[in-house]
Amino acid sequence: MNAGNVRRVVVGYDGSPAASAAIEAGALLFPGAQTWIAHLWTPPFASEELRRRLWTGTRDINVFVQAVEREGGREADRLTSTGVMLARAAGWDAEPLVCRSYGGEGLQLAEVADEKQADVLLIGSRGLGGARAVLGSVSDMAVHYSPRPVLVVPHPLLTDEYAAFAAGPVVVGWDASASAQAALTTAQRLFPEREVVPVSIDSGSGSGGDSEESPAVATSGQQPVTTVRVRAGIGAPGRAVADALAAVAADRKASLIVVGSRGRSAVRKILLGSVAMATLHRAHRPVLVVPQAPAEAE
Repeated sequence: MNAGNVRRVVVGYDGSPAASAAIEAGALLFPGAQTWIAHLWTPPFASEELRRRLWTGTRDINVFVQAVEREGGREADRLTSTGVMLARAAGWDAEPLVCRSYGGEGLQLAEVADEKQADVLLIGSRGLGGARAVLGSVSDMAVHYSPRPVLVVPHPLLTDEYAAFAAGPVVVGWDASASAQAALTTAQRLFPEREVVPVSIDSGSGSGGDSEESPAVATSGQQPVTTVRVRAGIGAPGRAVADALAAVAADRKASLIVVGSRGRSAVRKILLGSVAMATLHRAHRPVLVVPQAPAEAE
């Protein structure tokens, strides 16, 4: 953890309601964090309304391009400033960060988070949580490529789901694998004041929903914690396990769910397992995806 236990958070901000909701949620989950509000300035570098006003039918395309870049740059700065104001109003020490990007926004946000040695990359999803969820392309790319933990906040959230941010426990998917260990260790590091609840899912057939206490799990540098064992329902294994995790999180009024990825390749691409991906798409709570060998912020 950083000096004084101050978290570093990079927020992907595009001015959407989902991005604004992610700032609001993140400020409750990481109070007092040092934050960068990162906006990726992408082609065509200005809104459709601006481009329509700037286009006069001139034959000099260079003049048009220069005008688009000038006005688009001002538009990007203004949008980012709005995000910074939201973050500061929520109690964060926030700075603007505007980056020119030519595509692969999720990958670039992952790179920015790594450059800033962030504890978390925070992104709002554009889809509904639950069975109809569809992650935006930026969210999907970020969780696959980031060497840092990525927190995806679904939008919209219900009142009780939002209320859980204040002091709700942290549910962690647990299967004794290296990725689960990384997820548990990261949850304990990022949320030392909250109850951390490892949940072991029995993927065998059954009606689901029943839970029981299991033997304590010893973690590096931490006190042993008792896991909760739950039977998954019927369905595709990844989806059934994700639904069981989400059910435990709802029952315990959890602030978020933490899952581990299945590893990283030489190019640092996270190979998300079916459980991690299903949880991202189906949970009605923020989901923190932790790389198997997460980079430690200095």
